[in-house]
Amino acid sequence: MALTALAGSLALLAQAPSTGGPVYSDSSTNLEKYLVPASGEEAAPDADGFLRRWLLLDPISKPNRSNTVFTDSYLREVFAVPYFRGQLGDVLPKDGSKIKVTVEYQPPVDLSGGRPMWSNEPVVYEKKVRKLQWHAFDSQRFNVKLFRFATNLTEDRYGVIFWAVTVVNCEEDIPNVRLAVGSNSASMWWVNGEEALILSGDRRMVADDGASRRLTLKKGRNVIWGAVINGPGMSDFCARFLDEAGQPVKQITLSTK
Repeated sequence: MALTALAGSLALLAQAPSTGGPVYSDSSTNLEKYLVPASGEEAAPDADGFLRRWLLLDPISKPNRSNTVFTDSYLREVFAVPYFRGQLGDVLPKDGSKIKVTVEYQPPVDLSGGRPMWSNEPVVYEKKVRKLQWHAFDSQRFNVKLFRFATNLTEDRYGVIFWAVTVVNCEEDIPNVRLAVGSNSASMWWVNGEEALILSGDRRMVADDGASRRLTLKKGRNVIWGAVINGPGMSDFCARFLDEAGQPVKQITLSTK
């Protein structure tokens, strides 16, 4: 019994947060559990109509220590900033292409306690130019795990903006559909260059949390852009199109060109 108790105590100590100093990285994430490189020219939505193929840009540093600031007006102001050429356009970036983005640099967040640890001291964020890369991924789940993507590729996992884009291909016009989205935290979405949906406030991701007005997916290419912003906490999103009966639209294909 004594040996069993000792083993249990050692196991608890091994799981306890280190107090030896700050911890900035987490190399334990297996990205392939969540995202894999896109393969093939086109992909179909999943059985429930969720769009799983996306081009994702490395997260853009945008320091926010709270998600309560994510009002409609704040989101429109932040997402209207021209971060990169072709933003919201119909010509997609190429997988693997790199861009330079001016960001508000923030030092890595201390994860020693198992969650973000913030200093109470005022912070002045310096403007820096960072080189960011686009990645074409197929999500392994109905929701796109942005936090896991960020943890694998960069120090910026909190206080960030994620940009995502995909192409929905249709063999004919599909009228009266709605773009249904869930996101953690706030997000904004565009279809063929026009604002379709905004999800403001501090929210958890719930499927179909918000839906756009009725719109038409036109024959041929339809470009869907999304921007997700978060302060502390996890980040992810899910998106699909629903028809007038609330059923998922599946007679489409997805591509990144």
